[in-house]
Amino acid sequence: MQNINRRYFLAALFAAAVTPAFAQKPVTHKLIAQDKGHIVVLNEKGEVEWEVACGFNSHDLSVLPNGNFLLHMGPATIVEMTKDKKEVWKWESKPVAPYTGRVEIHGYQRLKNGLTMIAETGNKRIIEVDKDGKIVKEVPLTVERPDSHRDTRRVRKLDNGNYLVAHEGLGCVREYDDKGKIVWEYVIDLNNQPATGGHDGHGTNVFNALRLKNGNTLIGGGNNNRVFEVNKEGKVVWSIERDELKRPDGRPIHLCWVTTVQVLPNGNIAFGNTHSGPENPQIIEVTRDKKVVWMLDDWKTFGNDLCASWFLDVKGKVIR
Repeated sequence: MQNINRRYFLAALFAAAVTPAFAQKPVTHKLIAQDKGHIVVLNEKGEVEWEVACGFNSHDLSVLPNGNFLLHMGPATIVEMTKDKKEVWKWESKPVAPYTGRVEIHGYQRLKNGLTMIAETGNKRIIEVDKDGKIVKEVPLTVERPDSHRDTRRVRKLDNGNYLVAHEGLGCVREYDDKGKIVWEYVIDLNNQPATGGHDGHGTNVFNALRLKNGNTLIGGGNNNRVFEVNKEGKVVWSIERDELKRPDGRPIHLCWVTTVQVLPNGNIAFGNTHSGPENPQIIEVTRDKKVVWMLDDWKTFGNDLCASWFLDVKGKVIR
């Protein structure tokens, strides 16, 4: 009996000695996101650290270098807010004559020069606005089938000065130069699946597009139900398909409306899985070999319309 106890003791001692060196710390994230009537900073433990009421379903948000938040507070309204909830800047888009209809904002970005880039549906343009609310640049967008709700979704200004635009209603991603000329285009297809309606259906309503360091474009397909990377020639070189992922415990993950996409410094990709229902996570982080390493599965704080999110704890440059 003494020999058996001694063996167990030595085994336990060995395990305690080697476990810290080899154990992998689980992935956790602190983030800010909007849904369920509020914008929330959620810490790594899943606790609400900060929140502000927002009854609008935001499609974009960002955290500025000064620590302030740039928030999508209404269909055509952007607010810069401090952590003590003071509004220090605000922009509201309105129709520009001869257009008199509805205007919405679905993508915006604070630029390095301090201007704010804003894409306006209805007006079919990208503008850059200074801190005093003066438009200092205007770029027209080509929209063959205008729709004041669906002309665009996410838009980002690229390092080369061009603009990468997700045209939801047209089902395509276009790169425009600073004069409004289309210099690259990728048209979304149905990916060999039938078109179906509804938020949990399948189509070509693209939401997000990011330009990668290798020159390829990473697309959050909206109701195309996938994340995929295309090269300059328009060939799909990598993708996560609708029912390809599994939870760490083996249960399947079903993708619906793929929204916010973030490329992390370690190469991992995080993306929103909106309208997917409580059986599926709302945000997913995967490795390039499609291993799920983290999920947001918080149906108390957020609901089924979580589109806009931003990781707060990632060190290094994130493409988003």
